[in-house]
Amino acid sequence: MSEQVQTLDTTSYGQVLSPSERNKVLRNTYWLLALSLLPTVAGAWIGVATGITAALTGFLGLIIFLGGAFGFIYAIEKTKNSAAGVPVLLGFTFFMGLMLSRLIAMVLGFKNGSDLVMTAFAGTAGVFFVMASLATVIKRDLSGMGKWLFVGAIVLMVGGIINVFVGSSTGMIVISMLAIGIFSAYMLYDIKQIIDGGETNYISATLALYLDIVNVFQSLLALLGIFGGERE
Repeated sequence: MSEQVQTLDTTSYGQVLSPSERNKVLRNTYWLLALSLLPTVAGAWIGVATGITAALTGFLGLIIFLGGAFGFIYAIEKTKNSAAGVPVLLGFTFFMGLMLSRLIAMVLGFKNGSDLVMTAFAGTAGVFFVMASLATVIKRDLSGMGKWLFVGAIVLMVGGIINVFVGSSTGMIVISMLAIGIFSAYMLYDIKQIIDGGETNYISATLALYLDIVNVFQSLLALLGIFGGERE
């Protein structure tokens, strides 16, 4: 009887989902998010071991990254309701691992490089845990955050593109610090979207959270490399 009669909540997104349906989306998202880290690690390892991305600097690196990332994101959104959705997403996470390998290789060049990478990973995991915990206890509707976070992300992207050509260390520090703040808030927003029923597709939800995590990790690692890297 209790399985047939479920309380339905209408969210501010105009959708009606049962608590069990929202929990299923959240559970599937977390499982797929964990799985998506495996191709990322594999891509990063291959990139570091082969040095295949070492030459992807300046304009060439920017074009390959933006073209690949937006191409994959478009493909994921087109296939998210089909059996191809998960493989395409995992292909994207492998690509992102490759793209991260250049920064990881640079940090591993420090005497304490391995410690810095693990610190960045632990810091990112800590941020995710805090944001996920907050999302479960905050009752307020956070949907209004979306447009402001989107604007912030666009500003960051433009600033990052400009800094590719300027090559300013100060610019990198500022962009990285802002990215940590914006994408940490995005984690809270995206998880709350799932909990409140605003996001009903676990592949789209995983993509959003994965991008949040990668941006926080990358920014933390860049800052740790700048401030904590020890030369041989």
